[in-house]
Amino acid sequence: MQNKRQRSLLPELIRLEALIDTLPATVKATELARFQSGLHSYPSYLIELATFDATKPTLLLTGGVHGLERIGSAVLIAFLESLLQRLEWDHGLQHQLSQLNVLFLPMVNPVGMATHRRSNGNGVDLMRNAPVHCEDKAAFLVGGQQYSARLPWFRGNPEQPEAENQVLFELVRQKLFQSSFSMVLDCHSGFGQVDRIWFPYAKSRKPLPHLAELYRLRQLLFDSYPHQAYQFEPQSLHYLCHGDLWDYLYDESLQHDTLFLPLTLEMGSWNWVRKNPFQLLSSLGLFHPVKPHRVKRVLRTHLTLFHFLIAATASHQQWRRVMHPRMLRQEAMELWY
Repeated sequence: MQNKRQRSLLPELIRLEALIDTLPATVKATELARFQSGLHSYPSYLIELATFDATKPTLLLTGGVHGLERIGSAVLIAFLESLLQRLEWDHGLQHQLSQLNVLFLPMVNPVGMATHRRSNGNGVDLMRNAPVHCEDKAAFLVGGQQYSARLPWFRGNPEQPEAENQVLFELVRQKLFQSSFSMVLDCHSGFGQVDRIWFPYAKSRKPLPHLAELYRLRQLLFDSYPHQAYQFEPQSLHYLCHGDLWDYLYDESLQHDTLFLPLTLEMGSWNWVRKNPFQLLSSLGLFHPVKPHRVKRVLRTHLTLFHFLIAATASHQQWRRVMHPRMLRQEAMELWY
């Protein structure tokens, strides 16, 4: 266990381990790996709300891929805490969660979080490190670079992915690809003034094969919550990049008998900076709300989205059964491409 000073650098880890210490018997916590930084090592925990059952659909919630974007981990830990409290008394929630597997991997890159860096301990940007190459022109530097680990967005060696990515890849292969249907929501911050839900591709402006399903998911979200404020769109509308983890795993999923839909929640942090420009003096300022009242607001803002994804995953057969794929794909093409 890290000494007190080291642990103070990771309040998210302190809170997560406190939850793990009080988990009910039905909830499982697994230390998937430890990542070294100097004399200290940091764990990456997987939380499963019930025993994994491959016959059920699966939802994976991840955060902390970029160490500076700690609010993503904080949002997931707060949601996990809420679910654990409600599971003690809420029979409706107990029944709903019995219909699917819900997994939490809230700290993919704990070394980056502890050292206040976007990259991992090797200076590699995990979201540029997958063995995927952009099919069109990637954004300069931002789209992934191999000049130096001293510059941001360093790809490392994509043919030998970093240990954190190997842990994530193995988790998706062992759990999500074993289910007939699965979704991921990967929580990030640091882009734009609005909250966005992105889906692949990041490597290309071409539509992905399951465009109709993603467009239908967007319809469900917007129809069910007409006052929500998310932009639901392909990442390629904004920029292209090499090495995207979810591009890589989505393409791999096409080789399996499964439907795998990865989503990214990109929390629009520029509004936080606009309201408090002085937070730019902190390394976390561009990616974190900083002010306590804003942190609390962000922690509760996305609860509706999380509950929607649980419901959509559990009920995927119902909403997919009434789809008209050709019509949906055509509407999606007109909207996004």
